[in-house]
Amino acid sequence: MERLGLIGLPNSGKSSLYNALTGGSAVVAQHPFSTTETLSGVAIVPDKRLDALSKMSKSKKTVYAHVEFVDIAGLVAGANAGEGLGNRFLAGIREVDAVCMVLRAFQDENVPGESDPVEALGILELELVLADLAACETLVERRRKSARADKTLQPEVDALEKAIEVLTDGTPIYKSALAPEVKEILKGSFLLTNKALLIVVNLGEDQLERSSEICEQVRVSAGGSVDVLGVCVQLESEAMALEGSEREELLAGLGLGEGALPRVAQAAYHMLGRRTFFTTGDKESRAWTFRAGAKAPECAGVIHSDLQRGFIRAEVIHWDELLELGSWNAAKSQGKLGVEGKDYEVKDGDVLEIRFNV
Repeated sequence: MERLGLIGLPNSGKSSLYNALTGGSAVVAQHPFSTTETLSGVAIVPDKRLDALSKMSKSKKTVYAHVEFVDIAGLVAGANAGEGLGNRFLAGIREVDAVCMVLRAFQDENVPGESDPVEALGILELELVLADLAACETLVERRRKSARADKTLQPEVDALEKAIEVLTDGTPIYKSALAPEVKEILKGSFLLTNKALLIVVNLGEDQLERSSEICEQVRVSAGGSVDVLGVCVQLESEAMALEGSEREELLAGLGLGEGALPRVAQAAYHMLGRRTFFTTGDKESRAWTFRAGAKAPECAGVIHSDLQRGFIRAEVIHWDELLELGSWNAAKSQGKLGVEGKDYEVKDGDVLEIRFNV
């Protein structure tokens, strides 16, 4: 399972967000470094498509997809040089597949820390850029020596040199104009600013009406191509502590609909390159996770290795068409099921039934 790391300045609210998403128990306090160890937990990815399929099939059990979040020790200016818990923070980030920056926007004089999200973004970016620059300068020297004997390493040397130019200017790799193929080569160097990025702006309750405006300022500062979500973590945490109907009533009363946490989980899931196919029946409706672009046998293997090994074909229909028809049997009797072989590329939202023989 791919992992998404939550990072932020002290008192940004990242541990509270982690707890709300995963039901975890990360320590939350109004002082720096309440998080000193890396914690990991799994969050459910809500999916209305699955809910509808489960209702259609009168399923006894509904199983959602999951995404793993990691709460990483807080960062302060100078982290790249080991300040605060810098070394632990940077090591934690290198181990995750993507990054979610939590930027504080709420104002509270009793909670110390940066409350300008654009300023916080700048501090985080600078520390990550400086750490990447140091890593690239070390790596490029090693690769240059190795490339003298192995010419196949020259593209990596060239990519590192281009990265150094960008980083020296203070620009994160994700914000740079480096070609996609260069960024792909750099993935092997595990650079912090070359990871997929999601930004969550932690809003005060009094800022919810200005969420779009505040998030747009952050999005522009991040280069314009990063997903930015506004969340009042305190309200979402309070809602998550309630039972289903009470939670819905609180969120509805605040005008928050289903809340922002499902959007965060879904955004993280898709950013990690994960997609969903479904199986449905009276016993169970389930969301299965697969990598974008996977073929039918690989997806069959997600269910069980025997299904991949003995794969014959997949019967396929998109979830919304199946709902319109009302049942799998109705789709089958009306000839609406597609019969696909080993080269079929499964689409997000497909409902599958695998035929196999072992």
